Amino acid sequence: MNAPLSAARKTALVTGGTRGIGLGVAKALAQEGFDLLLAGQREAALVADALEDLRSTGARVFYERADVGEAEDRARLVAAARGRFARLDLLVNNAGVAPKVRADILEADEESFDRLIRVNLKGAYFLTQAVARWIVEERRKDAAAPAAIVNITSISASVASPDRGDYCLTKAALAMATQLFAVRLGPLGIPVYEVRPGIIRTDMTAGVGEKYDRLIEQGLLLQGRWGLPEDVGRAVAALARGDLGYSTGAVLVVDGGLTVSRL
Repeated sequence: MNAPLSAARKTALVTGGTRGIGLGVAKALAQEGFDLLLAGQREAALVADALEDLRSTGARVFYERADVGEAEDRARLVAAARGRFARLDLLVNNAGVAPKVRADILEADEESFDRLIRVNLKGAYFLTQAVARWIVEERRKDAAAPAAIVNITSISASVASPDRGDYCLTKAALAMATQLFAVRLGPLGIPVYEVRPGIIRTDMTAGVGEKYDRLIEQGLLLQGRWGLPEDVGRAVAALARGDLGYSTGAVLVVDGGLTVSRL
C-alpha cells in the first residue's frame, strides 16, 4: 500500500469515473486541482488511456476495479482511498447501470430490478455510509477539514418512463438518499448534493440516439441540444469548489430545460 498523499492537495473518489458522465466529472475535478481515485468494473488495461489523459492535467489519478453493489468491493474501495489519500474531500456517487432490455412494467422481470437496485441504489447508499464515517473521523481531528458528497441521479427520478421503471425507481430513491444524508450530516458541516442530468450523450444513451435526436428537433428541450458529460462535470466542479456552500440538500438540474413546466 502506497503512503497517503499530502493533505495539501484536494482529493476525490468518483465511482463510474472512467467513461460517460463520470469521466466528464473526473476531467472537471482534475482541472480544479483534485487528485482522483476512480472506480469502475472494467479491467485496468481498458481504462488506461482515460487515466493518462487525466494525468496530463497534473493530477495524480488512481483506478480501482470494483462493483459498488458488492459489500466486499465497497470495503476494498474505501480501504484503497484511505491508503492513497490523507483525507477525502469529495465523494461522487456516479456509478450506475441501465436495464439490459427496456421492458414495459407489465412485462419486466425481477432479475433486472434486483440488479439495478443493487448497483444504482444500494451501492451508492452504503458507500456513502462508509465514506461519511471516515469523514466524520477526520473531522474529529480537524473540524475545518473540507468535505462534500454528490449523488448523480437522473431526470428519471421525477420523469416516468414505463419501459424502464426499475431505473426510474433507483434514481428516485437515490434522490431521497441525498436528502437523508443531507439531514444527518448537515449539523456536522458536511454538505450533500444531488446533480440530476437530463439527456446526456454517452454510451448509455447511444442505443436511443435517433429517438432523442427526433424529440430534441421537435422541441423537447428549451436548449435544443444534447447534454454532454462536461455539462455535468462543470456542475459537480461548482459544488466541489463550495460555490453552493449554503445549499446542502440542493438538487442541481442539468437538463437543458426539459423538466421546466410549460403551457
